[in-house]
Amino acid sequence: MSDPANSAGGGAGFAATIVTLYPDMFPGPLGQSIAGRALAEGKWSLDAVNIRDFATDKHRTVDDTPAGGGAGMVLRADIVAAAVDSVMDDRPVLAMTPRGGPLTQTRVRQLAAGPGAIILCGRFEGFDERLFEARSVEPVSIGDYILSGGEIGALVLLDACIRLLPGVMGAPSSGIEESFESGLLEYPHYTRPVSWEGRMIPEVLRSGDHARIAAWRKSQAETDTRLRRPDLWERYEDARVQPPSGARQQTKED
Repeated sequence: MSDPANSAGGGAGFAATIVTLYPDMFPGPLGQSIAGRALAEGKWSLDAVNIRDFATDKHRTVDDTPAGGGAGMVLRADIVAAAVDSVMDDRPVLAMTPRGGPLTQTRVRQLAAGPGAIILCGRFEGFDERLFEARSVEPVSIGDYILSGGEIGALVLLDACIRLLPGVMGAPSSGIEESFESGLLEYPHYTRPVSWEGRMIPEVLRSGDHARIAAWRKSQAETDTRLRRPDLWERYEDARVQPPSGARQQTKED
């Protein structure tokens, strides 16, 4: 866990609280590099809450067998809700689960612009569904695959948010042209040496012609997105052909 001075409510602009069975997994990699420096500088704060602290029996039980039968165990709604209630404030509550909606750069930007987040980390077969009925909890998934638990997903979500906080990245424009910011994958990058194993940096990038470079980069981004992520390309194409709302209205009136 983080230093108490950097815990939620300690004055940092973005406060993260992790509700987990494994609090020692945090800050983990978020204590290193850009995120770690930002944590040490108080640009964001971190606190980890152990779900087992809210168990009511001597064995600190947090799960039970699935109703209706089946393999595995399910996190109990009463225990998890008690943990959430202990830290609930004006921050959104997110639950990392493969049953959630996909995490997007748009959602990351919304979270980074807010006061922070309370993040629940699923384990076993997941959460008792009544948790989502009784509390305002947003299910979130980081991809179409299964992990051992939600802690890795929470780290991914937080890393994506932290890098967007004011003063965290060296230059304010560092994240503007990256993948997903414009709806496209980012264009390919090159650096020295100019020639490596017989492969040259594309001539246009050595031309000094900024207009040509910008056009090349856009073309490469579009091509790579179309070939590698047809799902993104379809959304990008749809967004490009949508007329402004005013134009649609004018067409109806005509």
